[in-house]
Amino acid sequence: MKANLLSLSLFFVCIGFYSQVFSQNTSILFIGNSYTYVNDLPQLVKDIALSKGDSVTTDMSAPGGYTFQNHTAYATTLTKINSGIFDFVVLQEQSQLPSFPPSQVVSDVYPYAHQLDSMVHKANSCATTVFYMTWGRKYGDASNCSAYPPICTYSGMQERLRESYLAMADSNSSLVAPAGMAWNTSWSTDSSINLWQSDNSHPSLEGSYLTACTMYATIFRKSPVGAFIPTLLDSTTASFLQDVAMHTVLDSLVNWNITVFDCKADFTFNANQLTAQFSNQSQNALYYHWDFGDGSVSASANPQHTYSSSGNYNVSLVVGDSCKNDSITKTISVTTTGISSLDNVAVNVISIGSNIYLLKNIPTATSYYISDYIGKLVDHGNISKGEATFDLRKYAAGYYLLQLNSGTNKSFPLQVK
Repeated sequence: MKANLLSLSLFFVCIGFYSQVFSQNTSILFIGNSYTYVNDLPQLVKDIALSKGDSVTTDMSAPGGYTFQNHTAYATTLTKINSGIFDFVVLQEQSQLPSFPPSQVVSDVYPYAHQLDSMVHKANSCATTVFYMTWGRKYGDASNCSAYPPICTYSGMQERLRESYLAMADSNSSLVAPAGMAWNTSWSTDSSINLWQSDNSHPSLEGSYLTACTMYATIFRKSPVGAFIPTLLDSTTASFLQDVAMHTVLDSLVNWNITVFDCKADFTFNANQLTAQFSNQSQNALYYHWDFGDGSVSASANPQHTYSSSGNYNVSLVVGDSCKNDSITKTISVTTTGISSLDNVAVNVISIGSNIYLLKNIPTATSYYISDYIGKLVDHGNISKGEATFDLRKYAAGYYLLQLNSGTNKSFPLQVK
């Protein structure tokens, strides 16, 4: 019983961290220009978040036409960044610059993107930078087309913006909010929804709403489906845009670096009778805390441990850095002839209806936990050996993780549509 209680407490260490960051209040600073302040993008993101149960505060520094270089010397921007109070800082470059020839972007954009990102982390080492990928002009960049033909069309300009924003995020270990790619999907799927204003550059309300839904999915890792809809936007169009944003972000999280920098706990082991050599397989961790399930602990990355007697033990590993953590528990069977894992059980989950799942081959009675995509616990309970049914129709649309605790430590991704 002691090991099970310990395993449960370690599970809530990880859940508790994400709840602290996301369920209490998330503060977001938007730095950009008219692509940010037109239709008040920060307020749209806040309205969407609040409607989904997330408490958010936003702020903005977005003078018209401003570049990253302008912002590095703009007192208002610097004051807001240096306050260090923001969990996320969204950076949006002038709409044309990142689409220019690569050599020009290297000299005119990347250094200032790095400078702003460095300022953000100097003010708050746990803040996350999000590069806001904008969209191509509806008919390409006519004013620069002759000098650089690749941006003569919408698709050509969008491709250069995609390349540049991904490069900025990768080189600064930051996230991308792929608004431009969401626009690309929306426009290619239903061109009757005009995302641009009459200048074929700035966003219409539809364009800003799609961007806000994409931003929400990026920051909260949750679906915007069913969220707030502005009064002037019809519900059918809004639902379509919500769906586009959800799939653009949540179907391709790694593409936008959205899980790449997370702490992820994992381990394997080799055994010789009662002695186990544990091999750490975790990602992005700076510290380790092992509990071997028999009252012994270790802070080594790859510890060795000898058990005094045979039995089943819940081995738990918590990893993290100064800002985030993660944990995992595996049950191992210790005998005088060696140590084996009880985790390699052919448990599987299948869909048996609309948002209803059947879990099969459960080897033993166990507790379960269902969390949303940012790790917030939404349900837990106990299930018996054999089979169990999970009816998720009561949950909001989005992605969830089902985790079994005792004897299997299996995790299964689930989706509510």
